[in-house]
Amino acid sequence: MNAIFVIIVLTAFLFAGWNQIFLLPDQDGATSMEILSKAMVESAGGAVELAIGLVGVMALFLGLMKVAEAGGMLTILARLIRPLMVRLFPDVPPDHPAMGAMILNLASNALGLGNAATPFGIRAMQELDKLNPQHGTATDAMALFLAINTSSVTLLPTGVIALRAAAGASDPAAILPTTLFATIGSTTVAIFAAKLYRRFAPFKADTGNIPLQEPSYEKEPEPPLESASEGYPLWISIAGFAALVALIPVAVIYG
Repeated sequence: MNAIFVIIVLTAFLFAGWNQIFLLPDQDGATSMEILSKAMVESAGGAVELAIGLVGVMALFLGLMKVAEAGGMLTILARLIRPLMVRLFPDVPPDHPAMGAMILNLASNALGLGNAATPFGIRAMQELDKLNPQHGTATDAMALFLAINTSSVTLLPTGVIALRAAAGASDPAAILPTTLFATIGSTTVAIFAAKLYRRFAPFKADTGNIPLQEPSYEKEPEPPLESASEGYPLWISIAGFAALVALIPVAVIYG
């Protein structure tokens, strides 16, 4: 990433120098290099102003989500997801810690709790690797989890809402229905793609002789995985997902 940024900066200077020498005349008494230098300084100042403007909005949303998490919303969402996850990941034992970590990761991402989702995602991959007889090679479960995690159904895009609010948008939360529609579509496509492409490079992890035990490491305090150890019946999960999809046109029509 550092190399990419260096290339971008050098390219900008090269084009500015080329324009100044061969192509563009001075604009309002300023050369191309002077315009570039001024734009760099102004952009740096704008970035600081944007970051300061984000503090209040992000503090509000993260505080609200933390209250919702403490009130059990994360647990409810995890239990709704569990029946679907068990069927999407037949290679992962339902009671294995990897399943609980994956469920809590997706539930946290859906609520916009990126800081909480990251340790769950790392833990899920570590636990999935324990079911992997070929360490260093991604299993089907790893690939599918990564695809779902990357596309990630989002109920509350707190980061984008905060950016829109800091930029002065009249209705920062107007993106909720479109974001929900887009992420449901992307997650559906990601699941189908992962299931389809696994046929070209099938990988079956043998979990028969691997002990199902809790990990022995403890890096930082995390919510217990027991909150995702029990799920609601499948019909409740399907009904919840259908209600979520039905919410999209309602939100578009009534705002």
